[in-house]
Amino acid sequence: MHISDFSLDHFSLHGKRAVVTGGNTGLGQAFTLALAKGGADVFVPGLFDDHGETAALVEAEGRRYAELTVDITAPGAPQAAIAAACEAFGGVDILVNSAGISRIADVSEFGRADWDPMVAVNLTAAFEMAHEAGKRMIAQGSGKIINIASLFAFLGGLGSPAYAATKHGIVGLTRAYADELGGHGIQVNAIAPGYFTTRITEQSRADAEVNRRIIEHTPAGRWGDVADLMGATVFLASSASDFVNGHTLTVDGGYLVR
Repeated sequence: MHISDFSLDHFSLHGKRAVVTGGNTGLGQAFTLALAKGGADVFVPGLFDDHGETAALVEAEGRRYAELTVDITAPGAPQAAIAAACEAFGGVDILVNSAGISRIADVSEFGRADWDPMVAVNLTAAFEMAHEAGKRMIAQGSGKIINIASLFAFLGGLGSPAYAATKHGIVGLTRAYADELGGHGIQVNAIAPGYFTTRITEQSRADAEVNRRIIEHTPAGRWGDVADLMGATVFLASSASDFVNGHTLTVDGGYLVR
């Protein structure tokens, strides 16, 4: 492509078909709406009941929305989710592995009962979704996989060794799949969000000392708003990022540089 051929149309997702795990709550909802605003139809597998809120947001953009109530850690569930997405929209062009959980406990109290569910949701399900979607993408010779990492892919795991371990694993999975699938016209990248104002962070934001410490450590001087993630999502899902592969994009207000 010559530089004169580039246009903002390369950021368009018109006609694309996306799957976003956990895409109707928290950060996942922002990923879903970003893709819809970019022009994609969106399929959401998960367990959260948002009473039609996300469907209304997507459909207000003139895009199609479908969902499947499923525990993506259950045997066969990732395969069923991708099959259902293909049935609804005719295929899958974009996968965002957004579903994730976090459990906090002192290291002396953090055992297998805490570890196993987090590994299952945060890492194993992401692998299985990427594996299943990847097969479809290889067959069509194109695709985008976006895994959701975290600042804890670069930091320790105070209070949650499983969260840090799974997010380090997500970065490794991203690089391995990028290496494997790049030759098939598929790009695999990750987004590592910083501290955002979501339901999950309500307790931290309500703690004056924790809130102060996070804001002071963030050069932007504030918590992230979920809308801050939407541009990165569209970029990595679009043809504008066709030569970006295996990268983890931090969206953290500069937290890691301080």
